[in-house]
Amino acid sequence: MNARVRSNWTNAVLVCARCSKRLNGGFGKKGRQPLGKALRKHLQLKKGRKAAAGVIDVKCLGVCPRGGVTVVNGAASREWLIVPAGADLDAVAREAGLS
Repeated sequence: MNARVRSNWTNAVLVCARCSKRLNGGFGKKGRQPLGKALRKHLQLKKGRKAAAGVIDVKCLGVCPRGGVTVVNGAASREWLIVPAGADLDAVAREAGLS
């Protein structure tokens, strides 16, 4: 029998940490935060399993766009987003299925 752990997530979004690192941030009020951190702060998500949604930074998704970050919505994984640096976080959250 496998153990199970409960979470409050309605959705899980994967954010490429390597793309964010290549941009030296690029998001948030001053443009210095990585996309994952900026999204969590903008949406006021709690940490871990208690959050309403999961924004997970992953090592590399293998797309590596110039000037953007790759984002995958776990519920709609057939179509990936390329988010340009400085993009509106409300629009990103909407497109990623977080709002």
